[in-house]
Amino acid sequence: MNRVDKAKKYFQLHYNCAQSVLLAFAPDYELPKAKASKIAQAFGGGLARQGEICGAVTGALMVIGLKYGKIKPEEEEAREKTYSLAQKFFSFFKEKHGALSCRQLLGIDLSQPGGYELASSQGLFMSVCPSLIASAVTILEEIL
Repeated sequence: MNRVDKAKKYFQLHYNCAQSVLLAFAPDYELPKAKASKIAQAFGGGLARQGEICGAVTGALMVIGLKYGKIKPEEEEAREKTYSLAQKFFSFFKEKHGALSCRQLLGIDLSQPGGYELASSQGLFMSVCPSLIASAVTILEEIL
């Protein structure tokens, strides 16, 4: 099963967008599934259902950090590579979807009372999020 299919499967199993993207790559970086899931938990719904930056995007940033992030304070090259790839990811994702925020991508503000329930009742999580997850994984595979 390829990473896109893995990420979509995780989402079908009720992991959030950030978890789904990170979990698809976690084995490549020897990150245990349980740890990856816990790390990404609060990033779903645009940062804890606040409608901010999309969870698929934040999950992708975690993957970029896993691959290129600096370990020691003096590793400036690693930091610059990480930021450069994150910016490249943002550019590609925005080009394809027109936005980075969950609020704009779904067209509903999840942070407002009833927002999450409205998005859920309209089936937005199942109709919109899988394609965002797939795009995030595909873009990562292209730029990593």
